[in-house]
Amino acid sequence: MNTAPASVPAAVPSAQGPLPVVLAGARGHGRWHLENIRRLQAKGLVRLAGICELTPLTAEELDGHGPVEQSPDFAALLASTGAAAAVICTPIPTHADLALTAAERGVHLLLEKPPAPSYAEFQRMARGVATAGVACQIGFQSLGSHAIAAIRELVAEGAIGEPMGIGAGGAWARDEAYFRRAPWAGRRRLDGVDVIDGALTNPLAHAVATALALDGATRADDVASVETELFRANDIESDDTSCVRITTTRGSTVAVAATLCAERPEEPYVLVHGSSGRITFWYKQDRVLLQRAGHGPSEVLYDRTDLLENLVDHLAGRADLLVTPESTGAFMRVVEAIRLAPEPVPLPSGAWRTEPGESAPRRIVPGVDGLVAAAADTLALYSELGASWALSEEVTAS
Repeated sequence: MNTAPASVPAAVPSAQGPLPVVLAGARGHGRWHLENIRRLQAKGLVRLAGICELTPLTAEELDGHGPVEQSPDFAALLASTGAAAAVICTPIPTHADLALTAAERGVHLLLEKPPAPSYAEFQRMARGVATAGVACQIGFQSLGSHAIAAIRELVAEGAIGEPMGIGAGGAWARDEAYFRRAPWAGRRRLDGVDVIDGALTNPLAHAVATALALDGATRADDVASVETELFRANDIESDDTSCVRITTTRGSTVAVAATLCAERPEEPYVLVHGSSGRITFWYKQDRVLLQRAGHGPSEVLYDRTDLLENLVDHLAGRADLLVTPESTGAFMRVVEAIRLAPEPVPLPSGAWRTEPGESAPRRIVPGVDGLVAAAADTLALYSELGASWALSEEVTAS
C-alpha cells in the first residue's frame, strides 16, 4: 500500500452527520471491522467512505454498504474521500507507517493490535501521532469492557484480600492453514523486517494487555522485567506455545501462558489472585466470577464499549479515549522482550500429535491445556511446572 506523504488539509470531524471512515484491510479480521462499521452506520455515527485493499472487495463482500470508493493507495484514498478517521487492520509490519500516513493528514485512528512489531516502531508511531495531534485508539477490544473498572474496584475494596498477582491463560487451537493465511503469518520477521506474529503478541495479545490493565501496569515505565519461554509445535518461525512473567516497577507479578495447540480449546481468561479469594475474567465474554472466603461464588456479565464508537464519542467531546498508545506501552515492552528473546524452540516430535482441523490438520501438544491453567494459577513458567519439553529451555529476562 502506498504511504507516500502528501500535503492535504487536516480532516476534521463534522458536527453535522456521520463521521467519514476509511477501512484499511477489510478481509480476514478486517471483516469484523466491516460489520462493526455497518452497525455504527445504521446508528448514524459513521459512514464508510472508502476501503483500502490490494484487491477490491466484491459487491457480495460489500453487501449492505452500497458503492464504496476503493483503492490500494491509502494516502490517496484518505484525500479523495475526505476521511476524518481510519481503521487500520493490515499486516503487523505496516501498522506504524499507515498510522503515520493518516496522522500526517489529520486523520484520527483506530489501529489494530499489536500497534507495532517492535518498541522502536511503536515509539516512532506514538511520537508521530502525538505531534500531529490526532486521536489514536489501539484496538484492544477487551479494554472496552466495563468489567475492567468493576474488577479494579473489587480489588481496591479488599474483596479478595491482599493482591497476590495476576495470571492469564489462553488455550486455543489453530490448524496449519492458519499459519498459511498470509506471507507474514507465523513469522518473526519477513524480508528483514520484524513481524513477531507469536501466540502472545497477536492472537492472544488481549490476554497480556488485559492482565496488565487489571494490574494497573499499562505504561512502558511500569515494567521492570519480562521473562520469556517460547516454543513451537508447528513448522513455523514464531512461537505457538509460550509464556511470559512480568515484574512491574512496584513489585507485582503478571504471568501469561498461551498455546495454539490445545487439546480442548477454551475461552481465554485473566485470573486475579488475592489472599482470601480470586476473580476470574473471561474477557471475550465480559464475564466475571468472584470467589472469596465466607461467600458463595458470584458471577456477573458486564457491558462493553465498542472502541470505534468510543473514538467517535471522543471526537465529539463526549468521552475520553479508552486505549491510547501510552496505555499500551507496557504491552509493547512485552512484545519487545519476545522480539529480543532467543528463537522459539521446536518441540520434539514426541511432544505433539496431529489431528484433523477445521480446514487442515492441526498439531496438539498433550497436556498443554493443564500447563496453561497451572501457569495462570501459580504464576509459574512452563519450565518451573515440569514440562519435559521446557526443562532444557533457558529462560530469558529483559
